[in-house]
Amino acid sequence: MTEPEAPMAVDPATLGFERIRYARDAASGVATVTIDRPAVMNAFDFRTLRELGAAFEQAAWDDAVSCVVVTGAGERAFCTGADLDEQAAMGSTSGQYWRWMGAFIEMHDRLRTIGKPTIARINGACVGGGNELQMACDLSVMADDTYIRHVGPEHGSVPAGGATQWLPLLVGDRRAREILLLCEPVPAATALDWGLVSRVVPRAELDATVAELAANLRRKLPEALRYTKTQLNWWRDLVWAQTVTHARDWLAVHSTADETREAVAAFHEKRPPDFETLRALAAGEGRRCASCGAAGLPAHHTFCGACGAALEPAFESVP
Repeated sequence: MTEPEAPMAVDPATLGFERIRYARDAASGVATVTIDRPAVMNAFDFRTLRELGAAFEQAAWDDAVSCVVVTGAGERAFCTGADLDEQAAMGSTSGQYWRWMGAFIEMHDRLRTIGKPTIARINGACVGGGNELQMACDLSVMADDTYIRHVGPEHGSVPAGGATQWLPLLVGDRRAREILLLCEPVPAATALDWGLVSRVVPRAELDATVAELAANLRRKLPEALRYTKTQLNWWRDLVWAQTVTHARDWLAVHSTADETREAVAAFHEKRPPDFETLRALAAGEGRRCASCGAAGLPAHHTFCGACGAALEPAFESVP
């Protein structure tokens, strides 16, 4: 897609999206943005983030759009956050993740400042960055047979792309800590009770409920609605602005850490991460040079600091 000459919407057919779908219904005024990667549970890769940002920009520029619905393709997943296949390939330098996180932040900023109401249609598993995506929407409707979950502390990350910032605002501090530290699924009924979603309905009623909310929003004054949303976003914007650039840098640095590499490898090998070895290495225990016997060597060192000999990989040298 070439750069536009003015901030005006174009025919969706000309957008050339490959990872998402963008559909605009003239009768209802609803634009639906669908992450179209069901084979990987609608996970984000870099191109998906860029396409989502472009779709939200188009919806913001389109005066015919009164409401934006965000959802995932299929019935298994709404969105499950970062694509760990892509993340594994980015682990060689921190700069790769730093650039990826820039696209993530830009996508969120375009969604949050879209200037019209947004509804998350949660049709399946809503995990990690998927929950951050639904929290960035104004309203959310969730099928009663699915769940929300965060797994960052189990998979080498920190959920600082919206969860650490916004969960305490939505569900309170104690429940936010329970969700993020324990990494346990939150069933739909609990999510509703805690205020994490707006509605929970049987799957067969999901589309009708979303359509009803969208129709209700269309019967509101667009400029008044836009500024109401701007005011409501104040607390979210404040905590986001104060933390997300720090999160971007820390997550980029941590993307090359032993914790992250082990956790991503464990995910691909369908096993739990070796938590005990990671704790031993973090404590400076267990890693020993086979040549000179030096002990307590840092996990990320390739060579012994005492004798210069090459070291075995950390997870092979700890009993």
